[in-house]
Amino acid sequence: MASSSNKEVTVSTQIHFPLSFRQTKNMADMPMDIITDLFLRLPASTLVRCRVLSKPCFSLIDSPDFISSHLHHTLQTGDHLMILLRGPRLLVTVDLDSPDKVSDVEHPLKAGGLTEVFGSCNGLIGLSNSPTDMALFNPSTRQIHRLPAEPVDFPEGSRTRGYVFYGFGYDSVNEDYKVVRMIQCKGGAADELVFGFPYEVKVFSLKMNTWKRVKRVLPAIQLLFYFYYHLLYRRGYGVLACNSLHWVLPRRPGLIAFNTIIRFDLAVEEFEILTFPESLAHENIDIGVLEGCLCLMCNREFTSVDVWVMKEYKVEGSWSKVFSVPKPKSVESFDFMRPLLYSKDRRKVLIEVNNAKLLWFDLESKRLRTLRIKDCDSSYSAELLVSSLVLGCKGDPSEAKRRRERRALEDKMMQQRSKRWDDFLSKGFKLVL
Repeated sequence: MASSSNKEVTVSTQIHFPLSFRQTKNMADMPMDIITDLFLRLPASTLVRCRVLSKPCFSLIDSPDFISSHLHHTLQTGDHLMILLRGPRLLVTVDLDSPDKVSDVEHPLKAGGLTEVFGSCNGLIGLSNSPTDMALFNPSTRQIHRLPAEPVDFPEGSRTRGYVFYGFGYDSVNEDYKVVRMIQCKGGAADELVFGFPYEVKVFSLKMNTWKRVKRVLPAIQLLFYFYYHLLYRRGYGVLACNSLHWVLPRRPGLIAFNTIIRFDLAVEEFEILTFPESLAHENIDIGVLEGCLCLMCNREFTSVDVWVMKEYKVEGSWSKVFSVPKPKSVESFDFMRPLLYSKDRRKVLIEVNNAKLLWFDLESKRLRTLRIKDCDSSYSAELLVSSLVLGCKGDPSEAKRRRERRALEDKMMQQRSKRWDDFLSKGFKLVL
């Protein structure tokens, strides 16, 4: 604790309190409005531990109003921002302000194979082992909500699934988290030679905890499942911006005349085509989001990437080029670049390059500096992750039941092993010389 001459003191949570708080003997003596204001500034992982301080603190942190206020405060201030790194054998969170603070993400969905991470929104990430084994998970609170297993409704003549595309986002109109699952359905080997495959699109609502099939689908959606599309990095995941998920359908000579942006409105659950500058219709483009605005990355012959931002959603004239990133000297090719966020002083932009590196790009000097992360030398892709209490601290009741059943089974197996050992000892054994 700081000396009496200091103006503030530090507690174990590393939060600095005004000197007047030193006279407070315990948390119960503090007014709840002061406690609330203090708690809003803490990361979710700390708040989970603060629930044990008192019953009022427990009730406050678990309340929906506080969870919503905490998320709003975190999004407004940009505090406690993390980067989620994912790779073949890597899933960790990194504190953006302290890159040496790296934490493994252990989750109940982890199986023997690779768990796919298909999106991040308001502190939640989407996880998938398969189209019927999916979950929403909060790494800060370690709470999980398993999605009900939804079978694939194969049309007549189809026997197996092909490519699967996902999207995950928050529907602010209906105050609901939604997952979009698009699956290609295939029959025999002859289907590979036929243009266009049967497919289905379904949407999961967390509020309703149910799946629903989307029946009205644009013909262009079928092109997402054409054989070449999955080779283009990251385009299978929907990009969330302005209450919609987006996919870019790239031009292909002899098949698609120009680039197309497809959007799925989470509120009305319908597909539309989104307009963008005609000058980019035949360029090599990809799609992303920067500060909540949809952005396009235009690759100029792999020597630089122009970043265009749609400042007013669905207004074609609001697209503007905001900066251009030259090819870093440290990479052989410049196949992929995606901006993640501005620095707090807005002088730099954090970018992801080639699914392998994170760099800070100085907007004035045009210089690039690698963001070095402790013990992360392998290739990875990155997602921004905020610290939130979304999903609460109690978790999914069905998941809690599953954990209790698993513990009961483990206890039963231990008892059986112990009984067999006791029986063995009670019967004795003969020592042969």
